[in-house]
Amino acid sequence: MTTVKTVIISLLLFLAAPLFAQQTMLYPSNWFTGMKWNKVQILVYNKNKSLKNTKVSLNYPGISLVKITPLENEKYIALDVIISSLAKPGIVKINFAETSNNEVVLWPLKKRREGNGVKYAQGVTSADLVYLLMPDRFSNGDYSNDKIPGLKDQSLNRDSMYLRHGGDLQGVINHIDYLKELGVTTVWMTPVLLNDMPNRTEHGYAITDHYTVDPRIGGSEAYKKLSDALHAKGMKLIQDAIYNHLGLQHFTVQDKPMHDWLHEWPVYTQTTYKDQTLFDPYAAPSQTKQMSDGWFVREMPDINQANLYAANYLIQNALWSVEEFGVDGWRIDTYIYNDLAFMNRCNKALTADFPHISLFGETWVHGVPNQSYFCENNINTPFKSNLQNTTDFQLLFYGIQPALNEKYGWTDGVNKLYNTTAQDILYKSPMGQVIFLDNHDLSRFFSVLNEDVAKYKMALGWLLTFRGVPQLYYGDEILMKGFSNPDGLVRSDFAGGWKEDTVSKFTAAGRSVMENDVYNYLKTLANFRLKSSAIKTGKMMQYAPDNGLYTYFRYDDAQKIICVMNTSEEEKNVDAAKQYPDMTKGLSSIKNIITGEKSTLQIKLKAKEMIIGMME
Repeated sequence: MTTVKTVIISLLLFLAAPLFAQQTMLYPSNWFTGMKWNKVQILVYNKNKSLKNTKVSLNYPGISLVKITPLENEKYIALDVIISSLAKPGIVKINFAETSNNEVVLWPLKKRREGNGVKYAQGVTSADLVYLLMPDRFSNGDYSNDKIPGLKDQSLNRDSMYLRHGGDLQGVINHIDYLKELGVTTVWMTPVLLNDMPNRTEHGYAITDHYTVDPRIGGSEAYKKLSDALHAKGMKLIQDAIYNHLGLQHFTVQDKPMHDWLHEWPVYTQTTYKDQTLFDPYAAPSQTKQMSDGWFVREMPDINQANLYAANYLIQNALWSVEEFGVDGWRIDTYIYNDLAFMNRCNKALTADFPHISLFGETWVHGVPNQSYFCENNINTPFKSNLQNTTDFQLLFYGIQPALNEKYGWTDGVNKLYNTTAQDILYKSPMGQVIFLDNHDLSRFFSVLNEDVAKYKMALGWLLTFRGVPQLYYGDEILMKGFSNPDGLVRSDFAGGWKEDTVSKFTAAGRSVMENDVYNYLKTLANFRLKSSAIKTGKMMQYAPDNGLYTYFRYDDAQKIICVMNTSEEEKNVDAAKQYPDMTKGLSSIKNIITGEKSTLQIKLKAKEMIIGMME
């Protein structure tokens, strides 16, 4: 006699059978109605068998299967489909038929998010304050996902800088109010997509599946939950994207669709890291090729973006990610190592479907002309980039860092900040450049300044008042420190993000007197910034430095903000009316943004002090 329990088990097995039987994978895993990118190329892969003799069909109103292309590796085929404006959301059934087998794979067609690129993909601008964090090192909100069976990296040890620590997206969600109270408007995280590598998976830059959010940080549902939670608070989300390379364990590396899917050489060949070869009129072609086509590191194979199937795979994943997760800004890793013509194509596709989205690329180069070459610029060169903006390494390396660490000189110290800023003439939109003091690859700025709190507060004051989009690195507000050799030393856990932590730096009680001093300084300035039209969207005027003093103004029709940095080791007196007549005419006082105190235009600055004040 069949028991109820047996019937239930049989029914469950029957319902689950198609899931376990499905061997054929589709990339992208779904698409959306109403997209301008409506000619979608689906990469089909079955790791267990040849698809050479498989007959493919679909029957869905508004969708046409216009081309079926077997790829060199018989386990892959490419399906070109056109989605008309008449197509409605639903489940597309794609039939893969063979003589002895018939498999139906479901391909969801979803409705676009409400607003079609207006209420999300809204862009990140100079009005924002960006907070960069590493999910694995920020906070552990869900201990159940610390280890995931089947993934290659099963490490979990907070005492090791290179192993996983268990932080996740729920941990970020748990501290959104902390970030908002600090004055942060935008969260940027290191990559969230799956890194199924055997080691060093904490950073996220070796992607092995572009359509799976890493389950160790919560998976796709947690990522959507975070996006929704940020938007509900009036905040924004930036996704970190990698086009240049894949993780060595990516399925298209382990089982290549085509012989030229990757840039491969007779022997392992690393990039030269010499960006100059891309614009140098005297560059040797072999070095130009090695710069772009050489591998970044052995564990990250270089994808060939001149292969149209590989290019479509990457572009569609970018479009899919923004739409699927409601992303507002797009940070592009290792931008200069990509095929730049491909990048223009990808950028154009993103801005076509998401006209308000902001794009910025990592351009770790040396020189403003070098950096400006890779974004929209005012330079007359054969190649013109359509990338909106970059991460401004120049204002870090040749600006604020020497300004605070070098003695004043005609071309030294704070004059480097002035001179570098004067070269903004090369950028089309300098106010969109992302400025920062440190990140996950660089020494903590507090350590760079030899833990000098006065200098550090001046650096934070500069960051939050200068031109561009300011970006903090997690823990900047609580004096986290560390040098980047090795890089794990700048990727420590945020104390209080784990339930077993005995101290929480998320609270005033858990911070030292010095930490609270810096935290409150930053919080006061960041929240003033939120309401200051002059700082968020106004113009800037700078004055040439004078014996260690550097002054600039942020201004518009409603406000004038004076920013005076005394980078010297001695007190300085400033007569603002006399020294800065362009900006002080008709004004008689300055209200200190931090203290609220009012003074005349006669200012006295302590050594290593910055005054930020409202002109009245």
